[in-house]
Amino acid sequence: MFSLLSLPSWLPSLPSLEWVSGLPDVLLQGLVGACGVSVLNNLLKVYFFVVCANNPERQLEKERLRARWASLETVHLAGLALILTVVGVRVAAFVVLEFSLRSVSTLLSLDKGSRGSEKLQLYLVCQYSLGCGLTCGLSFLQEGAPHRTLNLLLGVGLAALLSTGARRLRQHVCQLYELHSGQRYCGVCLGLLAGAHSLPRLLGRALAMTFAVGNLAAVALINRDFLTTSEAVRFWMPLTICYTLLVIYMQEEQRQHPGLQSQVHTVLVRMGGLFVLLLTVGRWLDLLGILVSLLGELWCLVGIRTLLDLCQMQDFPPQRPLVSAPSPPRPSAPAQPPGMTPS
Repeated sequence: MFSLLSLPSWLPSLPSLEWVSGLPDVLLQGLVGACGVSVLNNLLKVYFFVVCANNPERQLEKERLRARWASLETVHLAGLALILTVVGVRVAAFVVLEFSLRSVSTLLSLDKGSRGSEKLQLYLVCQYSLGCGLTCGLSFLQEGAPHRTLNLLLGVGLAALLSTGARRLRQHVCQLYELHSGQRYCGVCLGLLAGAHSLPRLLGRALAMTFAVGNLAAVALINRDFLTTSEAVRFWMPLTICYTLLVIYMQEEQRQHPGLQSQVHTVLVRMGGLFVLLLTVGRWLDLLGILVSLLGELWCLVGIRTLLDLCQMQDFPPQRPLVSAPSPPRPSAPAQPPGMTPS
């Protein structure tokens, strides 16, 4: 006879009280991931603004980069932290691995003489994946720690300090860079005037290190669900082959149709592939996490539309350094005494 006590067996598995008790830790991980994305976003805007300020033909783009409201940035940071909290560690691990495969394929396909705009575009579109990588790394490194919540609180404090410093740097550069670089008395602006061209290379190294840790954590978190090595091999082999083919397809699409519309189409294809994958090997909550990830990718693309447009320009970034050495003054000709004419 059917009874209400047997009703839970017909329902999909729901999060237990253990997940609810660990909600503060998950929220702190999401805050760290959102702060890391904020640091990357602000430093990229500093670089783009300096390049546009030093180029007289990019004054319109410079004004578009300057027109920012602090309230919208706060809303964007809070929304991203909420998305990274809700998405779940398993889905975040799949997002990190998929983006890492796509980024490696993109970097290997670049020629040695290719422009740096494609790498800059890769740095721009990796923001949500970077947040997922930070949450995966923290979840793996802090698993089983005796003072996990305290460690995460310290991590949030450090991440908030770095995010605040990057935001203040962007505000300072957008307001005072042209004045300070012209009068040459501000150390920060003079440093950007001389070395801003090396900022993308430094960001690339930091991102490579972060994603390396995130990939190791993602593989370890996913492999926890497999009892034997053979099960893991049967899972990873078709996954790698399918996503390699998908990456090649998306690269061709981006080359033929560059721009924001192509990025949105790429996001839809990627999330659709993950949805089909987790529909067969995942859980019910993972499918909800894919929908949240789609929202997170679109959420991050909203704030970088101007930067993506700059990457599509043929002369961006400049091929020469942003500042050239001043030429020495030419010696003036000696004055002729009055009454003498040259022979």
